[in-house]
Amino acid sequence: MNFLKKSNISNYILEIVLVCLIITITSLTPGFFTRSNILNVLRNASLTGVIAFGMTITIISGQIDLSVGSAVALYCVVAARVTQVLQTYGIPNTQGIIYGIIASLALSIVAGSFMAFMHIKFGIPTFIISLACLNMFYGLAAILSRGFPITVFPSWYNEIGAGRFHGIPHPAIVLVIVFIIVFIIMKFTRIGREAYAVGGNEEAARLCGINIPKVKVACMIAPQFLAAISSILVSSQVMSASSQFGRGYEMTVISSVIIGGASLFGGIGKVWGTFLGIIFLAIISNGMTILNINEFVQYVVRGGLILIAVAVNTIVVNMQRGA
Repeated sequence: MNFLKKSNISNYILEIVLVCLIITITSLTPGFFTRSNILNVLRNASLTGVIAFGMTITIISGQIDLSVGSAVALYCVVAARVTQVLQTYGIPNTQGIIYGIIASLALSIVAGSFMAFMHIKFGIPTFIISLACLNMFYGLAAILSRGFPITVFPSWYNEIGAGRFHGIPHPAIVLVIVFIIVFIIMKFTRIGREAYAVGGNEEAARLCGINIPKVKVACMIAPQFLAAISSILVSSQVMSASSQFGRGYEMTVISSVIIGGASLFGGIGKVWGTFLGIIFLAIISNGMTILNINEFVQYVVRGGLILIAVAVNTIVVNMQRGA
């Protein structure tokens, strides 16, 4: 413990754990560490990964959003329904989907702003607000889709989620782009520094002249907007929109952020850590699938590894605070 406390090795615990995990799975199944499988891991991780970067901003600011999974379903359905409605007015779906995407992105901004408003105006914890929205969004998605998948997308739409650029899946490219953008925002911009300040000590941030409501609105919009981006990737892969999309996404997203070293109390977290958390969970899932481990056993193993990873990160953070 003292060695870890005095050395820089404590800053790279997750990286070390991730390397050990890769080595272990590769030794058990050589087919794991291949270019095609690594790209497959990145492609699968992108659906929840892009949202995780937005959730990182939210959690660092001291808030949380449990509705991102149902938001993916709602934004998929909204984009499809707008496309359907426009078809009745003579606008072909090849153009209508563009308006549908714009509508879903705009709705994500409204949804994030609404949750921030409820929190700021009435003092309701975002945990409660987003939990209520989780159910509302799924309900709205089911109503708009009438409980059935909507298959109205043009053929070119499939290229977004299933296409490749020089062999690299488009979703993996989107994941990396979102990572870079959020990393820059949190590392080098004023809003990033303010998010850390608000999450660390809201009263001190207020006394420093930081516009608390503005920061909270921006931080609640982030995961919703990226949930809309994820909805585009999901719906374009399967070429349909359903109220069943996004189930359980919120737990994977939050787990990635916490495994990456963020604190649910706010003020602590790294975008790079979240990226490692995303890859950590994706590798576990992919590795167990390749090893043909029973699906129910996978839940137990995944949960146990998440708990261990979070416990290790918590110990390291506490040691660093006490240093």
